[in-house]
Amino acid sequence: MTDTLTPEERSERMSRVRDRGGEAEMTVRRLVHSLGYRYRLHVSGLPGKPDILLPRHRKIIFVHGCFWHRHEDCRLARLPKSRLDFWLPKLRRNRERDMDVIRKLSGLGWSVLVVWECEVRDRGKLIEKLTSFLGARR
Repeated sequence: MTDTLTPEERSERMSRVRDRGGEAEMTVRRLVHSLGYRYRLHVSGLPGKPDILLPRHRKIIFVHGCFWHRHEDCRLARLPKSRLDFWLPKLRRNRERDMDVIRKLSGLGWSVLVVWECEVRDRGKLIEKLTSFLGARR
């Protein structure tokens, strides 16, 4: 299949991509809440503006889209077929920024977990991952 979008159509499509409150993030938020944790959202005073912040426990959860954050070996992270001169540096910078943010947060004493968009599909494994990170609380 060839890409027949004009630059204007592509721009409009990309502008609809949400940077917070997407389906994956909402699923993780609901699960964390159901596990008995209370949290803050998108705290701007910390590096990377974490998606979910549990201040009492010094824990942070980022919910990353596989494409935008380059989840290794994930089919959702495949590269576009056109404009690689634009996409490769952009996606590389996203990945580098993510690693830098995690390093900074760890240096400030925070434990950080990244939940990938594709991991949200398996609720059982996601609950295991979250309880392992947060600790059993029921």
